[in-house]
Amino acid sequence: MRKERPKNLDLSTVKFPITATASILHRVSGIIVFIALAIFLTLLNCSLSSAQDFQSVQGYLDLFIVEFVFWGSLTGLAYHAVFGVRHMIQDLGYWEELDSASLSAKVGFGLTAVLSILAGILVW
Repeated sequence: MRKERPKNLDLSTVKFPITATASILHRVSGIIVFIALAIFLTLLNCSLSSAQDFQSVQGYLDLFIVEFVFWGSLTGLAYHAVFGVRHMIQDLGYWEELDSASLSAKVGFGLTAVLSILAGILVW
């Protein structure tokens, strides 16, 4: 027997719980960290090639867009680390209930915001 289910493909009308949002953003932050690693390794490789390349890379670091990429990368790394630890704690059997999982996600968001501000101070 075929069931006709309502289809809602508009994701902007769906309200995700905070735990689902945290999980999705953890995956996104992993992608950001992976891409940032490629950028940082390219800059490192270029800076180690010659003295002139080192000077050019040093000149790039004064650009706002490069500073913004560094800040975004550090924020992504902080988020991925904080929520990675949260997921490992959940693997041990803690914070699996809805209330404690929601609270740990909120604490993780707060801790990531603090680390993001510290990263901004470090970069700028």
